[in-house]
Amino acid sequence: MKDMASMIPTFDDVVAAHRRIAPYIHRTPVLTSSYFNELTGAELFFKCENFQKAGAFKVRGACNAVFGLDDDKAKKGVATHSSGNHALSLSYAAGRRGIPCHVVMPRTAPEAKKAAVRGYGGQITECEPSTTSREAVFAEVQERTGAEFVHPYNDLRVIAGQGTCSRELMEQTDGLDAVIAPIGGGGMISGCCLTLSNIAPDVQIYAAEPEQADDACRSLKAGHIIADDAPVTVADGLKVPLKENTWHFVSNYVTDIFTASEQEIIDAMKLTWQRMKIVMEPSCAVPLATILKYPEAFRGKRVGVIITGGNVDLDRLPWMAG
Repeated sequence: MKDMASMIPTFDDVVAAHRRIAPYIHRTPVLTSSYFNELTGAELFFKCENFQKAGAFKVRGACNAVFGLDDDKAKKGVATHSSGNHALSLSYAAGRRGIPCHVVMPRTAPEAKKAAVRGYGGQITECEPSTTSREAVFAEVQERTGAEFVHPYNDLRVIAGQGTCSRELMEQTDGLDAVIAPIGGGGMISGCCLTLSNIAPDVQIYAAEPEQADDACRSLKAGHIIADDAPVTVADGLKVPLKENTWHFVSNYVTDIFTASEQEIIDAMKLTWQRMKIVMEPSCAVPLATILKYPEAFRGKRVGVIITGGNVDLDRLPWMAG
């Protein structure tokens, strides 16, 4: 087995990924809001991956993995397990290359995301909403299809692809003091760590997490991975635990992880819809929720905020529940 250091992607891998995926992604805009600047006392720069192809940042890593396959491996297609955005992103990428995509999704995943997966040509097998179930069902699907496994976040090709987002952010803004992004399995944060540690090592990297799925926060404090099997939170994209590759980046480069309650997440999501007139999903509202909750950590700073996706079930908006 290779030692860990030889497996970790480098910034050269991010640059190569950016070149490889450029025809298949958007260079998403960075928006600002005087309202949020006044409310938080910080200068916020929102990197809007909710405008990305397939509606989420995950298309970056998915495209890098799919278009990096040699022809023999590609013929059998790709497979993954995902609560939504990676599933539809991998389906999108596979469709662009003309190869099959097999996806294991929790039966409780938002219908909007299931519909998007099918729309891009992905073949869905449902599982129970737990890490144990999704991994067991996935093993059966991969055995049956022989498809190449592209993990939603613990895949080094995916991490390198996600690193292209913060690379763009740094090209689009000047003098950031910090960057904050949501954390579930840690793919986006790992990409931020990979990029920023190389091109902007003085920029602090923060992660934001739901209180009800705070395993990454507890892991950082404990110094080792703590994995919850089936947390319940409105932020459906942040229910999965860290794995060894993402833990490497989180443990070495993340300054701190902040958490927000369910109501704080919903309030931040609604406020963004109202004030910025953009559609974002609950997982993406967690960074803003934590900035509003802990303004002293960000006051007076120039902060990049990564809005990771906009795939919302419009028939089940969280502030309309009950």
